[in-house]
Amino acid sequence: MAWRCGGASNSELISNLKNERILASDRVAKAMLSVDRANYVLNKRAAYEDSPQPIGHGATISAPHMHAYASEHLLPYLRPGSRVLDIGSGSGYLAAVLHHLVSPTGKVVGIDHVPQLVEWSKGNLEKDGLGEALKNGEIEMITGDGRDGYAAGGPYDAIHVGAAAPTIPPALLDQLAPGGRMFIPVGTYTQYIEHVDKDKSGRIKQERVMGVRYVPLTDRDKQVDF
Repeated sequence: MAWRCGGASNSELISNLKNERILASDRVAKAMLSVDRANYVLNKRAAYEDSPQPIGHGATISAPHMHAYASEHLLPYLRPGSRVLDIGSGSGYLAAVLHHLVSPTGKVVGIDHVPQLVEWSKGNLEKDGLGEALKNGEIEMITGDGRDGYAAGGPYDAIHVGAAAPTIPPALLDQLAPGGRMFIPVGTYTQYIEHVDKDKSGRIKQERVMGVRYVPLTDRDKQVDF
């Protein structure tokens, strides 16, 4: 069950996520095993708890079960060579997981509106052994408004949005590649994860997947520092 999958180590955390069938694929399990969550949190003692944690600047790193859900729901679109956009990239953790799922030859762009988090995330990725991927552009972490996406790196086979939008930003629909999928929480007081699929002819289909509670997808001026 979600929130009960924490462990004393990264491997135990992943094992518990598998036992609860939140992790269903070997590919995602292997990718998450390759990324040590302790490199992406402020409180190292709580690194392997299955809960969201504050990372400063009013932002959080999502609970591991939500990163597992996101990766599983996007998995059919995460192939070697795929291009992926991670909006609200925060600590860089999910960007690292996605990198392992689209390597070799894939590209992951992480975008966050807090420049301090973007710089911190680069250091986290380097600590986790992904300095070369940053250097050669396989992972790119940029500062910007996630609602605008990052057209220069698109179109994207998969888009992950880590904060809730009242409605789906049109720029993200434009940057989703034909045949691609967006995983996005939508709503204000009541929120749902939605699959937004674009078929080969460009038609959009939306499907509600599960109820959630995310921080809002907002701009820097409305973010609360601590």
